[in-house]
Amino acid sequence: TSSSTPKKKKRDDGMREHVTGCARSEGYYKIDKKDKLKYLNNSRAFAEEPPADTQVRTRPSAGWRSEQRRLLSSFTGSCDSDLLKFNQLKFRKKKLKFCKSHIHDWGLFAMEPIAADEMVIEYVGQNIRQVIADMREKRYEDEGIGSSYMFRVDHDTIIDATKCGNFARFINHSCNPNCYAKVITVESQKKIVIYSKQHINVNEEITYDYKFPIEDVKIPCLCGSENCRGTLN
Repeated sequence: TSSSTPKKKKRDDGMREHVTGCARSEGYYKIDKKDKLKYLNNSRAFAEEPPADTQVRTRPSAGWRSEQRRLLSSFTGSCDSDLLKFNQLKFRKKKLKFCKSHIHDWGLFAMEPIAADEMVIEYVGQNIRQVIADMREKRYEDEGIGSSYMFRVDHDTIIDATKCGNFARFINHSCNPNCYAKVITVESQKKIVIYSKQHINVNEEITYDYKFPIEDVKIPCLCGSENCRGTLN
């Protein structure tokens, strides 16, 4: 007499074929070590060899890049644009260098073309309060430090990049600048980022308007632009 239990068949890959259509309905069974090894070898060979249609595609196609740009632009329009740009700036920093400037002392220069309305660099330093800024300014004068690099974020916070900063502190003032400074909020923390106002060429100096408050003791401006105001303050 024939048995009522369906016969278990083995597939070419070493695994047993489930005649009921579902492994769970057939209960627990032990897999032979030879069959298990055969299955693992087949799985490893399949994972190491990509599909035939992907082997020759070593770089994204133009259509794929266009689709990515379209998705990025739609994402930018629906999310916080400043936050997205700031994350891009951290991922891919602009190529910049500092060297002698015709405006004043050292300056920051572009080593690659920069399009308009792009984040160029973050102004990095220590966040301090106004009372600390006043004390440090006097101390820097006593130490013989000719220039202090302090940037006001708001009424209470100042970024001091004099001794702890990045290349952004070398950016000179211009009455006709190619960049501007903007305060953005990233994860509840205010940051100062330099944006490009217009297209910037390679070896062009990065500048922005310091917008110093008007004071009686004037600081001469040496930017040399046609509409130079003559003073920084």
